[in-house]
Amino acid sequence: MAALLLTGGRVIDPANQVDRAADVLMVDGKVSAVGKDVAVPDGAEHFDASGKIVCPGLIDLHVHLREPGQTAKETLATGTAAAARGGFTSIVCMPNTSPAIDNAATVAFIRERAAREALVNVFVAGAITRNIAGEELAPIGGLKRAGVVAVTDDGHCVQNNELMRRACEYAKMFDLPVMDHCQDYALVSDGVMHEGYWSTALGLRGWPPAGEEMIVARNILLAELTGARIHCQHVSAAGSVALLREARKRGLPISGEACPHHFTLTDAAVAGSEKFWAGDGRQISAAMGKNVPGAALPAWPAYDTNFKMNPPLRSAGDREAILEGIADGTLDILCSDHAPHCDYEKEVEFDNAPFGITGLETELALSLMQLVDAGRLSLAGLIARFTVNPARLLNLSKGALSMGADADVTVFDPEQEWIFHRDESASKSRNSPFDGWRLKGRAVAAIVGGKVVWSEKGGAVAAQIAA
Repeated sequence: MAALLLTGGRVIDPANQVDRAADVLMVDGKVSAVGKDVAVPDGAEHFDASGKIVCPGLIDLHVHLREPGQTAKETLATGTAAAARGGFTSIVCMPNTSPAIDNAATVAFIRERAAREALVNVFVAGAITRNIAGEELAPIGGLKRAGVVAVTDDGHCVQNNELMRRACEYAKMFDLPVMDHCQDYALVSDGVMHEGYWSTALGLRGWPPAGEEMIVARNILLAELTGARIHCQHVSAAGSVALLREARKRGLPISGEACPHHFTLTDAAVAGSEKFWAGDGRQISAAMGKNVPGAALPAWPAYDTNFKMNPPLRSAGDREAILEGIADGTLDILCSDHAPHCDYEKEVEFDNAPFGITGLETELALSLMQLVDAGRLSLAGLIARFTVNPARLLNLSKGALSMGADADVTVFDPEQEWIFHRDESASKSRNSPFDGWRLKGRAVAAIVGGKVVWSEKGGAVAAQIAA
């Protein structure tokens, strides 16, 4: 019998409406008891969580692990190590790999490799179309039987509305959510940053918010027509939030997610003119990593490609709309869109650099600062957006500390201040815009199947965990 007892922590489990001081006992990979004075088996390991938050293992449903085919950027081993360090016990890998995850054999490859090398649970999203080319449907039924938890062409967007309708119909038949990267190619064209003042000032091609909003509107219509569950990925525009809010009020099966970079930064960062505002109102010189009231502008350069992502950083008004959408539940899931790239790919002209940033190790702290410290969400509300909400969307038996549930647990300290250095990241890539930032809130341990796979004191623990 393998047993682990977490003692002294504040247990927050939104799925079961638990928020109290309690111990958590895990036996043979399952949650055995949550409470005080629990009967502990002989030989049980003890983990002191005094002063910390203990919650269901965090879930990130939008992660690019780059394997197979792009292992110079990331691997299952390095990506899941970064996830564990960020406090995440389950992640969903996106299918835009080489080859794309559009067949049962590739799904099997990832699941088998994850069982050998991954530190955390790895769930697989399959492609909507073959080779993510947007021309022919992938075998959605076969992907479901192979074990995918959703379908998406993330990194690309199906432009053919008839094809997307059929994809939604098939996905509904197999009870799979459709996750969509909302981008109208004709409107976006060759844009590389948000269309507005800063794109004009910098001489960079603009990317209008309508390029996202058009597809969000399309997806709302398709959700109403087909009854399929459609999830809009990395929502960035105020108009998208408004559309989703109205559709959800009508009870349509549509949802959306938000990423920390979109509710922390604006397009001014591309010009080197961004000022980061901490949750308590202090202005921070982010590049220096120092809390300085009324600090001068950060020292990062203009055209820094670590601020280039898809969709792009948007205006202050869009950022505020995203924050409001998270607060009122319109956007009820948070994720990283962790998108690693090699240094040499990013160290080019802004126009030529790939879109994407890493985010697994910074998203918890940024979310705590922008949402909890700022008074927009309670701790329970934030945890729900990382646990029970993504688990419900994907039909995962995760996200709760119910008796008999998988013993996936995150322990974090919401008060710990630290500085993120990308050179110390567990990820294989370094393309983070938050290098040198002073952050508040940090994971202390990640527990998967009742085993501590990473802790602040002990580091990563070699483990074989089934996907």
